[in-house]
Amino acid sequence: MTGPQRPAGDQDAAAGAEPQVVVDARGLRCPLPVIELARAAQGSPAGTVVEVWATDPAARADIPAWCRMRGQDYLGEVATDGEHAAYRVRTVG
Repeated sequence: MTGPQRPAGDQDAAAGAEPQVVVDARGLRCPLPVIELARAAQGSPAGTVVEVWATDPAARADIPAWCRMRGQDYLGEVATDGEHAAYRVRTVG
């Protein structure tokens, strides 16, 4: 994980904003990417944009489901170099 990079703007801008926290879950299998996301979100103030890098295909369904269950904002999947997927979440509180 890395520390804050820059603050996110409003909902629309956050989807394109740089993440403030990056969770590198490449090589981790389900449920570890979601567990790492939960750890990062728990320690972050509301409004933090967390980007999860994952190679596990289950993360594509697991991360949005976790957001729905925990009341966090799922901002979507963002383009990468093709080696991994990247999912953005904004913490609500």
